[in-house]
Amino acid sequence: MPINQLINNYKTCFAELLILAFPILIGHLGYTLIGATDILVVAKYGIDALAAISIANSILFTIFFFGLGITTAISIILSNMRGAKQGIKKYLLSSLLFSVFLGCIFTVLCYMTKYIVPYMGFEKELVPYIQQYISIVSFSILGLYLFDGIKQFLQAYEIVNFPNILLLITVVINLIFDIVFVFGYGQIPSMGVKGAAIATLLVRMFTGVVMLIYVFRFINFKSPIYFPYMKQLVKVGSPIGAAFLLEFLAFNIITILVGREAGILAAVHNILVTISSASFMVPLAVSTAVAVKVSYYYGADKPCEIKKYSYAGLIMGVGFMAFAGIILALFPEELIKLFTSDKEVLNIAIPLVSIAAMYQVFDGFQVVSGGILKGFKMTKFVSAAVLTGYWFVGMPTAILLVGKYHLSLRGYWLALAVSLCVMGFVQASCARYKFNKINK
Repeated sequence: MPINQLINNYKTCFAELLILAFPILIGHLGYTLIGATDILVVAKYGIDALAAISIANSILFTIFFFGLGITTAISIILSNMRGAKQGIKKYLLSSLLFSVFLGCIFTVLCYMTKYIVPYMGFEKELVPYIQQYISIVSFSILGLYLFDGIKQFLQAYEIVNFPNILLLITVVINLIFDIVFVFGYGQIPSMGVKGAAIATLLVRMFTGVVMLIYVFRFINFKSPIYFPYMKQLVKVGSPIGAAFLLEFLAFNIITILVGREAGILAAVHNILVTISSASFMVPLAVSTAVAVKVSYYYGADKPCEIKKYSYAGLIMGVGFMAFAGIILALFPEELIKLFTSDKEVLNIAIPLVSIAAMYQVFDGFQVVSGGILKGFKMTKFVSAAVLTGYWFVGMPTAILLVGKYHLSLRGYWLALAVSLCVMGFVQASCARYKFNKINK
């Protein structure tokens, strides 16, 4: 089909996905920029501080993103109900309580990890800083979960502007807090790693409280607690959480392993992940929009609309990532220098940017395919794809490249590229199977 005809056929889908995805992209960009400002500020403070925070976040993200995966089910389930013309406003209180309960559980789990850090083989001088960061940032998770639970509820209504613009505004607040608490200002002393942790705690609690204020007038405190709905959240969301866990564990175990080899490698890995995440935010936003649309039209029993929005999302996600890959390939040094001018870091990082450039298209393809499956509530297949890609294929590849050929961090990143290719193939195959089934 000629490209002009293709665009005309999917014009409405492109427009609606863009309208829905753009504010989500702003929010994802906010998440990324908050992480990037942390790295930028702490990198200026010292490479050891950056290494400690990189390792600490690798441990924390692996745990609390499992819970965030579960809250993702709120928008999927409620969008499906809305498509089937069911009222969903009554589930707001249950969604809030569910998010707070999860937040409390994962706060405790994250805090407890500080006691195992001394036994994980890191450089001795980094251990106290890693523990200090974990001790403070763990208590920010309640605010993070409260924010995300409300964000997911609003997303089911396709209300995406306020929460995502809030995240973008928070970037500026986070940057100010980072500078003030890391380097000190006036009567506030320089606190380094501890200061970065305090900044993260304040920012996450701020976003959670603001979101609660935003929806407070809509909460019916006399509404019953819908336990079957909560049970469904766990059923649909747990595989998404497992997928997040497996994915972050794959990335973060690399940080832990190379961090044991040398702190600077953990810092380099963190910088590369931040750069890759910046481009990944666009197809991730498209994937979220596709999941909402597919879930809605699946509830409304309109298979033709499902296919149109799915294909439009794939075109948007893959097309952007092809462009991003070209940018990474052309300007590797300039991108690394945004974070640090340290010569040792530059020598290690610049060759690895070409690997990140190589897998951009596959990353876009796999994340949008995953969004289609989430819209169908086929979340078990998403976690199966991640398990296959990262652990059944990626990790053995990494062991071979690092253990036998001694490629160190380069070997891990080559293995990640292979993993993403496999994930895209598995998820697209599952989506195609579902399309054929609903056609019948």
